[in-house]
Amino acid sequence: MGPRRAERLRDREAMAELAFKRDRFDEVRRIVRPLVAEAPDVASLRRLYGLALYRLGRWKQAIGELEAHRLLASGTPEHLPVIADCYRALRRYAKVGELWTELKEASPSAELVAEGRIVMAGALADQGDLRGALSLMRPAEPIPKRIRPHHLRMWYVLGDLHDRVGEPTRARAYFRRVRELEPEYADVGDRLAALGR
Repeated sequence: MGPRRAERLRDREAMAELAFKRDRFDEVRRIVRPLVAEAPDVASLRRLYGLALYRLGRWKQAIGELEAHRLLASGTPEHLPVIADCYRALRRYAKVGELWTELKEASPSAELVAEGRIVMAGALADQGDLRGALSLMRPAEPIPKRIRPHHLRMWYVLGDLHDRVGEPTRARAYFRRVRELEPEYADVGDRLAALGR
């Protein structure tokens, strides 16, 4: 690829990144698909395309692109939770479990492990094992000294799971915790209203 063509590719990728930040995932797909066809060994393009496909609910295609990114990026665990969530959507729960094990063994950031934990708990709940999902989420119960966005996501999941197993008092406690920190988080206000606050 000549320098002119490489510069054009970088410009198109920058456009796609901007569209992604604006949640215009179909636009990202339209921009990036031909770029991936032209330059399939560019890891950042495969990542961007895979994440856009994930947001569009195109699970199988997203898995292919994100796995290609992982190979090109020397096996980074960065998108394992997203790949696992794609497999969850396809009801391939054994694969979700394999990826959860791989993620734990890679010991990435706390946020990545939290995302993987949420996906794995969701897979267990999908299969009717709500108690197993709650058990998996137990490490998220304490309030840490420094609260980060992934803590809110985990507490929301804990609230949802407790609600689903018929424990409204515990569900309310987690939903209240989330609402105190971020009142507009997802549908936490509605969830609390449904539980009688």
